[in-house]
Amino acid sequence: QVQLVESGGGLVQAGGSLRLSCAASGSIFSVNAMAWYRQAPGKERGLVALITSGGNTNYADSVKGRFTISRDNAKNTVYLQMNSLKPEDTAVYYCNADIRPRNYVGTALNYWGQGTQVTVSS
Repeated sequence: QVQLVESGGGLVQAGGSLRLSCAASGSIFSVNAMAWYRQAPGKERGLVALITSGGNTNYADSVKGRFTISRDNAKNTVYLQMNSLKPEDTAVYYCNADIRPRNYVGTALNYWGQGTQVTVSS
């Protein structure tokens, strides 16, 4: 059973920083792209940042220059460093990854974490 477990959310004042972590665990053969999404109340879930297995990154325009996504392939872990946080960054942040389980024949499967709340006060 493969699962993604997030940590690092919380309450922070505007201008502050938080670092989210997401670890993939279970019977894993390989981890491809990993990403962070977020969903604010009343809004659709949207991509925040993505990182490929080779380290290429992509960011939503709203977070460019403030957020940094990185990964530790040895630990199957992805991070999201969030700086200069704004109240509009308040949302539930979800980890997402394409993972090929061990002993699984086929393309990688897509997994979601349970989400972690980030609240930025003004």
